[in-house]
Amino acid sequence: MNFFNKDTKTAFEAISYAQFIAFAPIVFQATKSLRDLGILALVESAGTKGITLKEIYTQLNLSEYGARVLLEAGLGIGLVIKNDEKYTITKTGVFILNDKMTTVNLDFTHDVCYQGLFTLTDSIKQGKPTGLKTLGNWPTVYEGLAHLPKHIQDSWFAFDHYYSDGSFGQALAELFKRKPKHILDIGGNTGKFTLKCMNYNPDVKVTILDLPGQLAMAKENVAKTPFVERVNYFPINILDESQKFPKGADAIWMSQFLDCFSEDEIVSILKRCHEAIADDGHIYIMETFWDRQKFEPAAFSLQMTSLYFTNIANGNSQMYDSAVFNHLIDKAGFNIVEQIDNIGISHTVQVCKKK
Repeated sequence: MNFFNKDTKTAFEAISYAQFIAFAPIVFQATKSLRDLGILALVESAGTKGITLKEIYTQLNLSEYGARVLLEAGLGIGLVIKNDEKYTITKTGVFILNDKMTTVNLDFTHDVCYQGLFTLTDSIKQGKPTGLKTLGNWPTVYEGLAHLPKHIQDSWFAFDHYYSDGSFGQALAELFKRKPKHILDIGGNTGKFTLKCMNYNPDVKVTILDLPGQLAMAKENVAKTPFVERVNYFPINILDESQKFPKGADAIWMSQFLDCFSEDEIVSILKRCHEAIADDGHIYIMETFWDRQKFEPAAFSLQMTSLYFTNIANGNSQMYDSAVFNHLIDKAGFNIVEQIDNIGISHTVQVCKKK
């Protein structure tokens, strides 16, 4: 759907929104402080009767000043309201406090992206993830995932898994409609989807392709299960075009993987899939295309996530517009034989065959 072809705000709404944007970094940090210091939870627990400033700072062992400036910011942000000197929580405050998607997005933005995004303009000019240096000295974030501090790693994986995990049930049904016997799970990460396949089908074999650091985590997870004999591992640097994919599989699965690469890199990966897959095999691509979302907030979230790729992940990829992405599939020698939208949270599954 196209949510972005009209300017619907009045002049007053537009200038008000412009101020919200101007103070957005402060809005973000104030919101996180209100959540992390327990202020929002305390206000919520007071229910409709509300709670005073003194009760809040006394119970949380904060200074009167600190609690006051944050709560006054919360009024402007729209997280709390104030009547008769008592604060109550708003619907937005409830979502900040309790909604899992909001929590995942907020923690990912803070722990992974926030400091680096100060250099976003440099990333645009240079085509490099200039913000990545705030996390470590790697060419891309993927080489560093296994070495990130635990709280940052936790936020990264929580973000990554939240969106994919909710899609796996429907995605597995689509994948196994054609009864694959051997699947290449490219970009298999921690092996989560591979284990879902193992549980879904008692005979299927899976080979996980990924960087050595990610494969180590996958091996550790698979080792705890009875599926060790059905899972193989293929260490590979996907960006090295000389490294070919193993042949013999009748299905290739890529979930939230190709969005980690530039257009030229995607074509290169798909061409190597073309070489590896059996002539009657299928390629399954699960992605979140911002133009195929049912609701505007979902499209917005994906557009903002693109800038994480620009500034932190690798400097040249994004959450794609499906029209751009479909052109790359065609260029690599595949036809899209089926496309299923609304898989889980925001996903589309594309089923492709050789031309």
